Amino acid sequence: MKLLYAEDEISMSEAVVDILQFHKYSVDAVYDGLDAFEYAKTGQYDGIILDIMMPKMNGLEVLCELRKIGVKTPILLLSAKAEVQDRIQGLDMGADDYLPKPFIMGELIARVRAMLRRREQFVPDILSLGNVSLNMQSHTMSVNNSSILLPKLEYQIMELLMINKNIYLSSEDILTKIWGYDTDAQIGIVWVYISYLRKRLLSMNANIQIVAKRNTGYSLEVINND
Repeated sequence: MKLLYAEDEISMSEAVVDILQFHKYSVDAVYDGLDAFEYAKTGQYDGIILDIMMPKMNGLEVLCELRKIGVKTPILLLSAKAEVQDRIQGLDMGADDYLPKPFIMGELIARVRAMLRRREQFVPDILSLGNVSLNMQSHTMSVNNSSILLPKLEYQIMELLMINKNIYLSSEDILTKIWGYDTDAQIGIVWVYISYLRKRLLSMNANIQIVAKRNTGYSLEVINND
């Protein structure tokens, strides 16, 4: 699979290219929006990763121009702008997915894989583990025939854990990902929301649980009843 990755921050670009190549993707890296557009319009890529904040043309402009000329290559947008309106704008303009910075590399790889699967066939935006499913569009969590609309922060943490299922995420990772680098929130807020989610899973008779490992972090795992 061949990817185009457009990011003007060189150190970030090098780190992402390294991890993508480690996962067996072929990657062309460019560092401004104009080059991104010129490379992408050839249509030779299986997927495109676009940072929104770039010189010459921003990611949304590149996206818009590509869709205007009929380039249908799947596009994943990256941006430090985590506001819902930015996400909606990008998706309305034809993006296939949106990942706010800062992100965990494992989540990026999961998003890229999902994006490339959708290139071949429609894949509903639903994450599943055990008897639990999480709808990424409606923000509802379902267990068997029971569903609940999760509040924003609970949904974001649940989504993060499901994308990284069976991988331990530290409290610091979760705090940075959900609240951002510049947050004034204390680490204890993560514990509070983990507790909320544990109670919801228990009350809905889910067969998955949030497991804590000392000095490591949290992971979402299927309950073993053996």
